[in-house]
Amino acid sequence: MKNTEAAKKRIYEIIEVSSKDDKAGSYYDKMMLTAVIIGLVPLTLKSENTYSIIINYFTSFIFFFDYILRIYTSDYKMGIKHYKAYLYYAFTPLAIIDLLAVIPIFSIFFTTHTLVRIFKLFRVAVLLKLIRYSKTMVIMTNVLHRVKTQLIAVLMLTGIYIAASAMFIFQLEPYLFGNFFDALYWATISITTIGYGDISPVSDLGRLITMISALVGVALIALPSGIITAAYMDEIKKHK
Repeated sequence: MKNTEAAKKRIYEIIEVSSKDDKAGSYYDKMMLTAVIIGLVPLTLKSENTYSIIINYFTSFIFFFDYILRIYTSDYKMGIKHYKAYLYYAFTPLAIIDLLAVIPIFSIFFTTHTLVRIFKLFRVAVLLKLIRYSKTMVIMTNVLHRVKTQLIAVLMLTGIYIAASAMFIFQLEPYLFGNFFDALYWATISITTIGYGDISPVSDLGRLITMISALVGVALIALPSGIITAAYMDEIKKHK
């Protein structure tokens, strides 16, 4: 039993971001970084070939093996010697990213071209695995975790405003929109101040709503930027 626990702890030490003195851990980190970089190559190709298929399957199996090991040692990660540790860890952001990176492996069970391409899209999540190996990204993750309540509140406020302005403009100038989704699209690009111009109100009241949406958008975009910047500066001071 003690030997099993010692082996399990050693696995945990290797798969976690290692110290400079741990050669096995350092090699494992380099292997994972290499797999992440190589695993993204097929997404830059327009069509599949023999090499891209081999890369897809080979890196997918590496990510699957890594995910299993992280779940297996999650009691050390969570600091809880209980089966709940495995459940808690499975729903942490990094564990979800690891799972998304594994999903493309299941494309081998499908022959439909569209389904295979959809599974491949999950490979983009592999990029997020780099968070684990970057100190700056770890800091940013901590920052976002700290201010998630405020950011969710801003997101909800933005969603409410978009829905309200879409309803206003949809009732004022219904002939501009094929359906309500078009009105939501207009409200979104207006509040973000992008304004593609493919849908533009012609009445004075409609233009007034557009102007208000643009001004409100400037304020709403600045709000999360200020929240994140303040939290980031606090996190930097804490690390120093």
